[in-house]
Amino acid sequence: RQKLLDSLLRHLSDSARPLHGLVLLQGGEEQTRYCTDHIELFRQESYFAYLFGVREPGLYGAIDIATGKSILFAPRLPADYAVWMGEIKPLPYFQGIEKFETDLTTLHPILTECRVFKSDLELALIQFANDISSEAHVEVMRKTKAGVKEYQLESMFLHHTYMYGGCRHCSYTCICATGENSAVLHYGHAAAPNDKILEDGDMALLDMGAEYSFYGSDITCSFPVNGKFTSDQSLIYNAVLDAHNVVITTMKPGVSWVDMHRLAEKIILESLIKGNILVGNIDDMMVERLGAMFMPHGLGHFLGIDTHDPGGYPKGVERPKEPGLKSLRTARQLQEGMVITVEPGCYFIDALLVPAMENANTSKFFNCEIVDRFKNFGGVRIESDVLVTANGSKNMTKVPRETWEIEAVMAGGPWPPLSKASSYTENGGEAKI
Repeated sequence: RQKLLDSLLRHLSDSARPLHGLVLLQGGEEQTRYCTDHIELFRQESYFAYLFGVREPGLYGAIDIATGKSILFAPRLPADYAVWMGEIKPLPYFQGIEKFETDLTTLHPILTECRVFKSDLELALIQFANDISSEAHVEVMRKTKAGVKEYQLESMFLHHTYMYGGCRHCSYTCICATGENSAVLHYGHAAAPNDKILEDGDMALLDMGAEYSFYGSDITCSFPVNGKFTSDQSLIYNAVLDAHNVVITTMKPGVSWVDMHRLAEKIILESLIKGNILVGNIDDMMVERLGAMFMPHGLGHFLGIDTHDPGGYPKGVERPKEPGLKSLRTARQLQEGMVITVEPGCYFIDALLVPAMENANTSKFFNCEIVDRFKNFGGVRIESDVLVTANGSKNMTKVPRETWEIEAVMAGGPWPPLSKASSYTENGGEAKI
């Protein structure tokens, strides 16, 4: 609230407007399931949560700009409310807004920009969500095997984060994709509900993140279902991992996020050339936007109270129009205090690759015989949550990333590992060094 007040007062002063007024926000309301009396699990509206931090539905909140004082307005409740829902102290309901002069344009961009830059306390919550989600990803990785259902992996994750982290909410619907499903970017929705049986030889792509006290995490791990990378799996995985690592190493204040996306594309394309999947000049591929054929989504997005936190395109920041780049959720330059996901990916999606291989400008780049070998591969995505610091960046996510780390953990080895040089063999369920 103080951060918002400071920003509002600067704006009002700079625009020669009176330094008084009220900020008024409406909180979220409980929703029933269609025409039944089943109440869906409530989660507070994000801007209201940011300013007031309350979990209860049906509230209004006001802040006096001149004094900084704030008040919550709750509905008048019937006497038997406490019997069914528990005690709540009723406050006067806010009425009469029509009598006030209102401004519906000033608050939103200023409040949104406040959310872009995280305080130390916000970072502590995001770090906790990352820590418990990282633990859960490792547990799921250890228990993954052929024959189980994708939704069982989702269940393991949700259990761990709730049981051991108190995370009742997830940041988003879990994506538990294996085999060809991992080429579906938002797999896991109602029409594709994480229900495939895992098969030996498949890759798994698990995109799951817990939410704690409104603040979220967004982590993706990709690994072989059977715990051992094939040469083809290693090729694609390491292409994405190299892009992930180089971007994080390059990130610092002043760096363009669009440039980071292009950098990730270039690294992935270079790896595909080395693997003979593609042939030709890398600069020509970049001109033809070939990277978007393998990574059609943006490199990452702001993270905070929402998985896709707002503020990506403030006034004056234009959205790119080129393939791949137009999917970026921000085109800003990085600044200290931002938290952004780094999530490069490489997917084999017929709907993109077949037209590209038939296009006169791009067909020359494809080794069609090798591409056909990856027809049912699916895809790889590696996603970490990264804080932009004064001199660089800090990765807040703590999961196995190197192929040897993943294989060691899936064989029963400890996490974090003792050393890269250690070798692990499974012996009666215990790992020996």
